[in-house]
Amino acid sequence: MILKKQINSGGILQKRKKPGLNRVERMKENNVKAVLLDNIRSAWNVGSIFRSADGFGFAHVYLCGITPTPANEAVKKTALGAEDFVTWSHHQDAVKLVKGLKIEGWKVLALEDDEQASSISQFTDTQFPNPTVLIVGSEVTGVDPELIELADHIFNIPMSGQKRSFNVANAFSIAAYALVEQKR
Repeated sequence: MILKKQINSGGILQKRKKPGLNRVERMKENNVKAVLLDNIRSAWNVGSIFRSADGFGFAHVYLCGITPTPANEAVKKTALGAEDFVTWSHHQDAVKLVKGLKIEGWKVLALEDDEQASSISQFTDTQFPNPTVLIVGSEVTGVDPELIELADHIFNIPMSGQKRSFNVANAFSIAAYALVEQKR
């Protein structure tokens, strides 16, 4: 059974079981992909990322800091049910979460416009081992610098226009496609 966390009408975080593979089995089946949303402000962006995460076979979404959860109606409306197929959890402290994931053997990728970043087009299959979490950051401030320091690899999406970045939900979809396509 997959455990799904939900906030009930009383504001209490609860877990409910849904049929299917357990989280570890699903992650192994899907090349153990997860995404961490670091302080994403827009519920619509979060819902869109849930839909893309499901479409690209990501097994889990880590919602960190101020990132809204599927208890938010706008997340549910935009996700169109994808939040029922991708497990999720909320964590106040993304740095603490990532440190724990690294201890468990996870590889950490960050999507950020950073001087250390390489183009997502230069991604190779060996840079996306199992298990891996992809971090995307706030629409305004990007990925927390402490998370960048913890990342095993930093990717960016080259821009041709005047703006320095894509919308976070679009950027996640571009990166997810690039990462998943290498595994096919």
